[in-house]
Amino acid sequence: MRIALAIAVSLFILILLGGTLFIVQESEQVIITQFGKPVGSPINTPGLKAKIPLIQKAHRFDKRFLEWDGDSNQLPTKDKRFIWIDTYARWRITDPLLFFQRLRDERGAHSRLDDILDGETRNSIAKHELVELIRSTNREATPGEYDQTQDEIMLERISIGRDAIRAEVLANAQSRTLDLGIEILDVQFKRINYVEEVRTKVYERMIAERRRIADRFRSEGEGEASRIRGEKELELKRIQSEAYRRAREITGRADAKAILISAAAYNRSADTRSFFEFLKTMETYERTLDGETSLILSTDGDFYKFLK
Repeated sequence: MRIALAIAVSLFILILLGGTLFIVQESEQVIITQFGKPVGSPINTPGLKAKIPLIQKAHRFDKRFLEWDGDSNQLPTKDKRFIWIDTYARWRITDPLLFFQRLRDERGAHSRLDDILDGETRNSIAKHELVELIRSTNREATPGEYDQTQDEIMLERISIGRDAIRAEVLANAQSRTLDLGIEILDVQFKRINYVEEVRTKVYERMIAERRRIADRFRSEGEGEASRIRGEKELELKRIQSEAYRRAREITGRADAKAILISAAAYNRSADTRSFFEFLKTMETYERTLDGETSLILSTDGDFYKFLK
């Protein structure tokens, strides 16, 4: 009986100590409740802490940044375009006592954040046009976005971009969580996508725009090709004309030189002149006579005298 009593007392003491002492981790903050109502100040420092066993209960809350990942929603823009918006956020518990009183736990916080962030996202999307959600800045147009023939920039200018809209959602959501003991640190658009109907129209517009640009490039290419062909024909005619002129000049100089040589030969002595006549006559024979040609000549003619 003594041994059993000692064991029972020891177990009671252990249970008492286990219900009295608890450890607060570095990443935790604790609220003590008594019969379901908070008592004392929140415990934000780590270490070994104590409470009344069986009566008081420790509620632990994370001090680190927490994640909220919203569902993808189909929302209308100001210009009546429907798009899918997928958002996410980061938040933390700044006042654990107020957080416990208003939201109880992280599940309640997520439910409240669903209402706040989805609502503010819907309101901001509805106040702005689609192009402002897609783009962030008025960047310089690329060659494919600039129509040189019409001197027109096809990239539409915006007054407010996606980053500013995201900041607007964040500011409005933060103002609605001041009395909840939480702080929203950041909100981001994880994905923005067109609905099927809008996506089809966008693709058709992109295809038509690219075809127009391709037609313009093709027209410019054909014009450039025609210009190059014209320059080629002009240059070819100039080269042919120059070559013909030079050929005629060379022929003229050669004829003049031949005439001078012939005249000089005739002006030489009788023996030299007779030899020149003999050579020219032999060349004439070679050009005019062959095995099938018959000639009837007089022995008194110059053409026959060397054969005689």
